[in-house]
Amino acid sequence: MPLRRYAAATRSRTALRRHTRIGALLLVAAASLRGPTTAATSASGAAATAAAIAGARAREWVQAHHDAIVGELARLVAIPNLASDAPNIERNASALVDMLARRGVEAHLLRVEGAPPLVVGTWHARAPGGGRAHETIAFYAHYDGQPVDPAQWTTPPWEPVVRDGRLYGRSASDDKAPIVAMMAAVDALRAAKRAPAVDVQFVFEGEEEAGSPHLAQYLERYASELSPDAWMVCDGPVHQSRRMQLYFGARGVTGVEVTVFGPLRPLHSGHYGNWAPNPIVTLTHLVDSLRDEDGRILVPGFYDDVVPLTAAEKQAIAEMPVVDASLRHELALARSEGDGPLAERILLPALNLRGIEAGHVGAQAANAIQSEAHASIDFRLVPAETPQSVQGKVEAFLTGAGWTIVHAAPTPAEREAHAKLVRLDWDPGSYPPARTPLDSPLARRVAAAIAQGTGEPPLRAPSLGGSVPMYLFTRGGRIPAIGVPIVNHDNNQHAANENLRLQNLDDGVVVFAALFAGL
Repeated sequence: MPLRRYAAATRSRTALRRHTRIGALLLVAAASLRGPTTAATSASGAAATAAAIAGARAREWVQAHHDAIVGELARLVAIPNLASDAPNIERNASALVDMLARRGVEAHLLRVEGAPPLVVGTWHARAPGGGRAHETIAFYAHYDGQPVDPAQWTTPPWEPVVRDGRLYGRSASDDKAPIVAMMAAVDALRAAKRAPAVDVQFVFEGEEEAGSPHLAQYLERYASELSPDAWMVCDGPVHQSRRMQLYFGARGVTGVEVTVFGPLRPLHSGHYGNWAPNPIVTLTHLVDSLRDEDGRILVPGFYDDVVPLTAAEKQAIAEMPVVDASLRHELALARSEGDGPLAERILLPALNLRGIEAGHVGAQAANAIQSEAHASIDFRLVPAETPQSVQGKVEAFLTGAGWTIVHAAPTPAEREAHAKLVRLDWDPGSYPPARTPLDSPLARRVAAAIAQGTGEPPLRAPSLGGSVPMYLFTRGGRIPAIGVPIVNHDNNQHAANENLRLQNLDDGVVVFAALFAGL
């Protein structure tokens, strides 16, 4: 459906509901000002009023400019954005600088050799007396996307299209939607002649989907410029109930490519079956020794470093809607792994088998014993695990089980000498987990601003199930970092037919406007 016709239909159906919410938000703001007029309550009351009014103004702006907002997102999604595609990455970065500059935001590119540029812009607050604000809060998102297999897409991945109330295209949700929602929030506040309450710094990275291999270098080289008082990480999905959620940490990640070996050349399975070991069978037994069917990792001592949840984190989990039954129905799952709900399971370490490659199936299947078999595994880590500790425990376990480990292609002599030979290639882009206390003063400010701006308090997730390099932002826990996701949970993130539910884009504009004005 053409973008303009879809947007007009959407506005006519939702206008009455939005105007009703605006009135409710203003009543919330008025109520927040009641009570003792101490300096603290006056300050918090003013912030609440600012967030509520900003949310109302943003909803009005979205209603009046829906076509333009969706169109800007579509134009950005139409630029291919693999981190390895340098020319198109430069196009993305230039487009982002232009988007910021058109809104009066000071913007430029930071560079390190061999890396996509980091886009940085600052929108200054209007402090008393005309000076600069005493606080800077950075809003991070990434503009690169996952690789694509166009054959798996219903429509081409970089030719965005709207259907069924969603915009389809690579990075429509992960992570270009938050960027465009932030820009629209700036538009809404500028139109209402409202400045941000803090200096807002926009930081857009171009290689997050490649593991952020240069982000640490950026933060070190440009430390004087990239040292905000806090980070808002605008990546990831809202809760599966479609309620807004904040997350206060992210799991770390390390991956490994596993290769096991059979005969030096493929063999006829009739002539050599039951005699020459089949590496595919060997590989399946190795993988099966690492985890059970309920997801528990069987490596001895793997859970020893896991930090128990705090009382506040346990309370936050208890307050989250339980969506497991509806998700199993949505995904046609007869069961889920383990005993606990999803909100608890994603706070545990995990071992995921990303894929197995060996031989062929179907029409290409051959009656042969293959020479090698390969598996790709990722581990999700939680505080206080590290990639190094996990890698060491896995290798010690395999060695104890009789495996000889190599980290390069073995020679024929090595293959002949060791009955259980495995090659491990660990991902150089591994990084540790991070978590910010969810009962900190900043956490309360962020939650309050969103509640005032949207009319509903956000859920609080101790950690995102996925991995983003929050540890770089927190600098060992010295700087708070909070995740502020806006996109739908069923967005096909990292897969074919990635999409953004347009209502999430509308709601995201309101969330960011409330944060810019209400912090």
